[in-house]
Order: sequence, then C-alpha cells, then structure tokens
Amino acid sequence: MSDRRTFMRQVLGGGTAMAVSGLAPAGRILGANDRIRFGLIGAGGRGKEIFKAAIKAPNTEPVAVADVYTRRLEEAKRIAPGVKTYTDFRRLLDDKSIDAVLIATPQHQHALNFVPVIEAGKDVYQEKTMAFIPDHARRMRHAVLGSGRVVQVGIQSTSSPAQGRIRELMRNNPMGRISALHAHMYRDAPYGGWKRSIPSDCNPQHVDWKAFQGEAAYHPFEPNRVINWRFYWDYSGGNVFENMVHQVGFWFKVMNFNIPESVTMSGANYFSPEMSVPDTMDVSMALPEKILFTWNSGFGSGYYQEDEVLLGSEGAITRNDGHEAVAYVPRRARHRLAGAAEKATAPDIVGGGDETDMHMRNFMDCVRSRKETDCPFELGYRSAIACQMAVASYRQGREVHWDAESGQIV
Repeated sequence: MSDRRTFMRQVLGGGTAMAVSGLAPAGRILGANDRIRFGLIGAGGRGKEIFKAAIKAPNTEPVAVADVYTRRLEEAKRIAPGVKTYTDFRRLLDDKSIDAVLIATPQHQHALNFVPVIEAGKDVYQEKTMAFIPDHARRMRHAVLGSGRVVQVGIQSTSSPAQGRIRELMRNNPMGRISALHAHMYRDAPYGGWKRSIPSDCNPQHVDWKAFQGEAAYHPFEPNRVINWRFYWDYSGGNVFENMVHQVGFWFKVMNFNIPESVTMSGANYFSPEMSVPDTMDVSMALPEKILFTWNSGFGSGYYQEDEVLLGSEGAITRNDGHEAVAYVPRRARHRLAGAAEKATAPDIVGGGDETDMHMRNFMDCVRSRKETDCPFELGYRSAIACQMAVASYRQGREVHWDAESGQIV
C-alpha cells in the first residue's frame, strides 16, 4: 500500500474480516455455562495433545475418538476411558450430541475430514496447515461459507499475548516504512525430531490403509508411511507445513497480510536421507503490501532457533524463540537476537504448552459465544495458500504466483 498511515491503521486495527456469515448455531444451542461435548479425529501425537488441551478447557466433555489405526484408539482411551472409539470417523459424526470436533489427521486428509464435519453441523478445531492443496482449500471454503460454524485453525501463536504486545510496540515507537520481515526456524536434529519408531502392530490388520491414503496416489501398505507420514510429499508439505505456517499465521494476523503475489523456494535434503521433503530451505514471499517476507530453516544448526525481525526504516521489532520475548530496536541500534547462540532445545513436533491450552480455550469459548476465534477460517486459508505456494515453487523449480480469480497457483 502506498499510503503508510492507511496501512498502519489496517495493521493496528486487528482481526481478519469475517468470511463466514451469521455464525448462528445449526446444532444444539449452547448457553454460556453449558458443557461442550467434543470428539477427536486423528489421535496421533498432536491429536492426543490437543485432546488433552480440550479436556483441560473449562466445562468440556470428551465423547468419541476416531482413527484409522487401532493402537491410537487404545491410547486415547487411556486419556479418557469413557470415550467411544471408531476407525471410521463418519460414525463419530452420527452422534447428534457432539457439538465440536477436533481434527488432527495427516495434512492430506484435512479437507476429507473437515467438509463432512461442517456438513454434520459441528464446530471445528482444525490443525494446521489447514488445507493441503488449493482444491482442498476451495472445498473447505465452500463448505464453511454460510454454514454458521465456528472454526479455529491450530496456529496457536495467534492466541499468544505477543500479538497485542507487538501492536502496542508499533503504536508507541516509530517504524517508518516497513519493507521486510525475516523469519528463521532451525533445529539441530536430523529429521527435525520427526522420526518415530514403528510399532509391531502397525500392519494391515490394525490400520485401515485405504482410509489413510484418502485421495493420495496409491502405494502398497508400508508402515513407515503411516508412522512417518511427514517424510512423504503424498501426505505432507514438510517443514513448510509443520513450522513455517506458525510464523506465517502469526504475522499474517498481527499485520493483516494477504496471500503473497509471488513465492520462490529453494532447498535440499542434507541430513535426512529417508525423507522426500527437504530439511534445509529458503522461502521468499512478495506480499501485496509491498513487504518481502523471507523464511529459512534447517535441521543442521540450532543457532537461530525460531526468531523473527520486522524491519522498518526507523526501527525494528524482534520476536525471539517463538515465545513472548518481543522488543523494539531503534534505528541503527546495535543488537543481537536474545538467545541466538544458546544451545538448541530438543525438538518438539507435538507442540504442547500454554499457547495450545490458550488456543483451545479460545475455541471452546467461541463455540459457546459464536464469536470469531483467534485463528478463523480465512486466516487459516491465507496462511495455507502461502505455504502451498512455497511447496509448489520448490517442487516445480520456479517462481509461482497466486491467481485470486481462479483460486489457483500459476
């Protein structure tokens, strides 16, 4: 935007415009103090973590869990012994008493779960990255528009107090012309800490392989694809979908950014030979707000960890280690990002903690109030498209662009 004051007003004004009309409940009408009955689809590591967060939220009740792998159903019952369990998630949706559903399946299955959940009249907590490909994003948007459903996308940093702190810093300190945002996410661990051992019962007798594959290309049963699905392009957007999306979603919300006009991504796999996806990468996103958003990541160093800096002509704002350490740095001030040289902590692909609890509590509060969540559908949509563009650029070896009219990456 050419007018800086107009841009800053939009930035500091807060939330994303609503795309869902009416937010009027189509299912059971809940009062402010009513217990929310919820189910879970996808009970892997992250699924169990958000399941626990939902149980911890005030006045909630776990009712049912669905997963294509029977071991995970037993694990979920150890968390909530009274829940019903299903290998077919559609049976969970038949329960009219369920108000909300948490979805934490592999990324290629998100739309395949999300659309039926919305059509069943239930509110949704959808893990990131919200949509796997543009077609899935369109199908999800078509389902949610006018549905009256509350949607929370699992970019938990959008529930962080750091959102308000950064806006306050921008109000009270001169930024000048903002032209760039640099973000890092590094881990000193092969496979980024994702590699998991394969249980002895991960076999066709205990896994619904057809349901797991969904619309992905057919492969004969392979247990590594079930357990380490993040390694494969068929099911995963790699580290872009696992980690870049958190930083993209955080800044897209605080700055009210739109889908990039163009994206380039380069990279390679240097430390993780069993993965198809890269473990070292650099992404450059040209935003329509005339800001360049760059993100780089790798699994061979812990120096940067998770750090970001927003660059203006009069000053900068830093956010360190993905947490609450935010600071304003005046023009020409000498500085180092706090903690940059500290030893990297052990990777955590599950990502529990206070932000997840706050994010889930916000979702449950909005299920009752019908207000917009901290990470509503449209913010999840824009963040997902940005990540999809990066993956498309890497896999096609060229710069890609967003065609908003057709809803396609070109």
